[in-house]
Amino acid sequence: MKPRPRRVAVVHHPDRRTDVTMPYAPAIVVRRGQLVFVSGVTAAPVYHSHPHRDEEFDLPKNMREQATLAMENLKKTLEAAGCSLSDVAAATRYLTDVNEQDDLNRVWAQYLDGHLPTTTTVEVSRLATHANCKLEITAIAVTGGVRSRPTPRAKRARGKTRRRRA
Repeated sequence: MKPRPRRVAVVHHPDRRTDVTMPYAPAIVVRRGQLVFVSGVTAAPVYHSHPHRDEEFDLPKNMREQATLAMENLKKTLEAAGCSLSDVAAATRYLTDVNEQDDLNRVWAQYLDGHLPTTTTVEVSRLATHANCKLEITAIAVTGGVRSRPTPRAKRARGKTRRRRA
């Protein structure tokens, strides 16, 4: 079966101001495709110990470097799901200091290269991952509909569901 292309459209207000540059889209409509939900990524390695070990969180102290590492983690996670940063429809960005938002936005713009997903930015007192983390990003992306192969566990679960119905 050939995958159907994704269809995503940016929504603007009828009285939209065109004299300002927006770092995000006000809304996005997904008409076709599959959604990919990305757990929060930080500057820390995506795969780290639980319970957390401090030595795994030796992170840069400034937002620009942490934002770069977080965007690399987001990019790598999206690629594993068959997507890219240009497929992100929505993101929530949690910062421990909203005064550093401009540094984040500069890195964000470099990585997104003109693509504008919807975004919400929230200041929090601390991130649960580790006190050294200054930023966490969650995202929703839209892929063209290529299905990944189900894991053996998913196949077993699906088989159990079918057996119960029979």
